[in-house]
Amino acid sequence: MSEAAHRHRVVVIGSGFGGLFGTRALKRTDVDVTMIAKTTHHLFQPLLYQVATGILSEGEIAPATRMILRKQRNAEVLLGEVTDIDLENRTVTSRLLERVTVTPFDSLIVAAGADQSYFGNDQFAEFAPGMKTIDDALELRGRILGAFEQAELSHDHEERMRLLTFVVIGAGPTGVELAGQIAEMSDNTLKGAFRNIDPTEARVILLDAAPAVLPPMGEKLGTMAAKRLEKMGVEIQLNAMVVDVDADGLVVKEKDGTERRIEAQCKVWSAGVAASKLGKILADQSGAETDRAGRVRVLPDLTIPGNPNVFVVGDMMLVDGVPGMAQGAIQGATYAAKAIKAGLEGQSPAERKPFKYFDKGSMATVSRASAVAKVGKLEFGGFLAWLGWLALHLWYIVGYQNRVITLTSWAITFLTNKRGQMTITEQQVYARTALDALQTGAKPAIPPVHTSSPTKALPKAAPTADVQVEAPGAPSAAADKAEKAG
Repeated sequence: MSEAAHRHRVVVIGSGFGGLFGTRALKRTDVDVTMIAKTTHHLFQPLLYQVATGILSEGEIAPATRMILRKQRNAEVLLGEVTDIDLENRTVTSRLLERVTVTPFDSLIVAAGADQSYFGNDQFAEFAPGMKTIDDALELRGRILGAFEQAELSHDHEERMRLLTFVVIGAGPTGVELAGQIAEMSDNTLKGAFRNIDPTEARVILLDAAPAVLPPMGEKLGTMAAKRLEKMGVEIQLNAMVVDVDADGLVVKEKDGTERRIEAQCKVWSAGVAASKLGKILADQSGAETDRAGRVRVLPDLTIPGNPNVFVVGDMMLVDGVPGMAQGAIQGATYAAKAIKAGLEGQSPAERKPFKYFDKGSMATVSRASAVAKVGKLEFGGFLAWLGWLALHLWYIVGYQNRVITLTSWAITFLTNKRGQMTITEQQVYARTALDALQTGAKPAIPPVHTSSPTKALPKAAPTADVQVEAPGAPSAAADKAEKAG
């Protein structure tokens, strides 16, 4: 057996900011690094909303992980979803289709990230996709542009209202950025592109159960962002909790307990996150605590109790004062890599200095030439904040070529109102439904086909007494099918 086979083995779970930066930080270390990830790419998640709204292509924000690490000779990449971690035997089990792989480790960096949280209502995902993956962004792009295409074919005013109503659930950075871009696309990019509808009449609603926009950034910046969105025509509805979602709309519960319905075909969920399920696996074996979101409370050196060789970083780690942002993942993974290096040089876990997070601030775009930023105690917004946001995000995009293409795409979009990624396919819109049907063995649901001539809807059931209907909807899918059958 070769000498290389006996080198210290580091397994990194995840290819996000934590996984990638942790792997690269070990480039010149005498270790063998194995990255295990369920996707083949490194995703720049903060720019997903720009893929969903046609500004950027997925390749610009999600380069192939193998290509990024191809020159790092001590690193290999395995594709597969991690299903188990055995702390006693120091192994990681992953699965790709029917192939199961067991990978041993001496040190482990767990950076599996987080998924969308529907707060116990996972059935909402079918009608309101999240914004965590490339698939989500492409599906959402198809749903947004598809709604305009369907509205162009409709002669029913109420149906058009439903099709041209876009609801973004969650007023955090992702929700604010997405709502702003849908409004800009409707008012500028699509203006004049249709003959039977006016895209500028699209209604964009930003909902949140919280009482403020951008709560983590404070009242001043939240108010600034809200005013800019309202100036663009975005309706902001706060203290409004979503209690039901279906294909044609959603039901919102107000602070006083009353409920009302919003008719809208296109909805997107950006209201919460849940850490990877691997957090519970680690907690059950180590006795570590987890919070409601599934994040693992780690020790000062980002390890878990009884396992000084197992580091948890990124969205999975729970450390007071460290937000679930890219910087937290990058700094945590870099710290873990340095601790592994120091251990190989003879440093004991007891000698490690605690992890210290350096807050570089937070930013969120609202629209073209408008953003809000918080750097230390300094809070500001407008054009200067927007330029800072562009520069910061451009810097963290992986690869010189991707930076150049992204900068070009931004210039085209922000200077001409044109967007280069407006193509949609049927698979992008309905792939989720088809995959669910394949897994359950059910027959895929066929979406209703709307004709270009006026149709008469069968009467819909009246809403319950405590539900106010905000905007009457179009015929339901069942009514549409029944009418066509007749």
